[in-house]
Amino acid sequence: MQKKSTYVVAVVGATGAVGREMVSILEERKFPVSELVLLASDRSEGERIEFRGKNIPVRKLTKDSFAGVDIALFTAGSERSLKFAPVAVAAGSVVIDNSSAFRMDPKVPLVIPEVNAADLEGHAGIIANPNCSTIGLLMALKPLHDAAKIRRVVVTTFQSVSGTGKEAIDELAGQTVALLNFKDIEKKVYPHQIAFNCIPQIDGFLEDGATREEMKIAGETKKILGDDSFKVTATCVRVPVFRCHAEAVNIETERKLGANDARAALAGAPGVIVYDDPSRSLYPLQLDTAGKDDVYVGRIREDATVPNGLNLWIVSDNLRKGAALNAVQIAEHLTR
Repeated sequence: MQKKSTYVVAVVGATGAVGREMVSILEERKFPVSELVLLASDRSEGERIEFRGKNIPVRKLTKDSFAGVDIALFTAGSERSLKFAPVAVAAGSVVIDNSSAFRMDPKVPLVIPEVNAADLEGHAGIIANPNCSTIGLLMALKPLHDAAKIRRVVVTTFQSVSGTGKEAIDELAGQTVALLNFKDIEKKVYPHQIAFNCIPQIDGFLEDGATREEMKIAGETKKILGDDSFKVTATCVRVPVFRCHAEAVNIETERKLGANDARAALAGAPGVIVYDDPSRSLYPLQLDTAGKDDVYVGRIREDATVPNGLNLWIVSDNLRKGAALNAVQIAEHLTR
């Protein structure tokens, strides 16, 4: 991409939860936008979103939407990404895609800037944003992997409903209000009641009993670290929280890494905050992490059941670092 002083930026899926977050972050981080193009389905055409004090109208996404666009931030689902991302590239745009459409394509870099920014070199026009849980996980695992080489990871995720989208946020809110008023609930987004409940299923099931979300975490981790020997097993759970994903992680390392050494390695990692003082009941909470850019890590302790084991608790805002912020950071790297 040709370096410029300012860029025409498109947000595809601008009216969704992540799309709106992208617009907000572009403004917060003073990204050099000369023109912001907001694109969505025909249902959202004509809506207006504020950016730098102006109300910008949302346009209908078509194959002609990308003329003159330098950077296209996609967050409209895999189907639209597969259809329109190649169109955007053909029009001269660089696509940063938040869906799963291109993540495991060997020709498409899958990037967390703090972890593997070097993979951006030589991209062919499309760059993939990892899964929201993968980003939080690897932000914490990378410094530990560099320090002691991780051999195996067991992760259980506790994922908020905003990871599904606005309809899921509305469903949790509606069910909560209904139950507190002794009324019947409506289920549209999830197969079970989500209010006051945890659902151990995110995405569809595969033949081996794992879900697609669990498969994504394992596959994306290996691709980003460039290490097929890295063993990952995941259980993904949807929890009745509006925003932020949490992860309980058990790791085994090749070399011994004590809890204090792990804290030191994490404290020195960009974008990671160690928040860990059990004596004062200080550890990351989803409630406190909402709206924050960093990945928070606590409950760091050795696992005595294996020779070189550690336990961690990781929390990050899935709409920010888990999606919109990571995409904007990729764009920042491309424009430097």
